[in-house]
Amino acid sequence: MKKIITLSLVAAALAVSACNTISGAGRDVSAAGSAVSSGAEAAKN
Repeated sequence: MKKIITLSLVAAALAVSACNTISGAGRDVSAAGSAVSSGAEAAKN
C-alpha cells in the first residue's frame, strides 16, 4: 500500500511540473511570435 501511495505522489508531482513546463514553453513561443510580427511590421513601414 505504501508503494502505491508513493508512486501516486511522484506521478502527481511530475504531472504538475510538466504543466508548468508546457505553460512556460507556450509563453516563450508566444513572445517569439510577437517579436517576429513586430519586426515584420517595422520592416514593412
